[in-house]
Amino acid sequence: MKNIFIAILTYKKPLDEVVKFRPAHLEFLDEYYNAGKFIVSGRQTPPSGGAIIAHNVTKDELKSILKEDPFYKNELADFEIIEFTPAKYAEEFEIFVK
Repeated sequence: MKNIFIAILTYKKPLDEVVKFRPAHLEFLDEYYNAGKFIVSGRQTPPSGGAIIAHNVTKDELKSILKEDPFYKNELADFEIIEFTPAKYAEEFEIFVK
């Protein structure tokens, strides 16, 4: 069973500053979706940050990847990483955990 990671982003700056870097942030996400590292991502509701679910990485590798995010590089967001081992999952999710 592969571990899954949840990266929680919390904005440190007002949303109007964050949105200026959204295009670059989306390019960053695309790079790691294409590399098979990210499963899903999105903005929190209300928009106080976001979340990224990742696999096929170690915790140290994910920390390094997140430091490339324009939100991190421009001091717009902090990250918290939660690592867990899936115990139960929907059948369709099996490709991410095996």
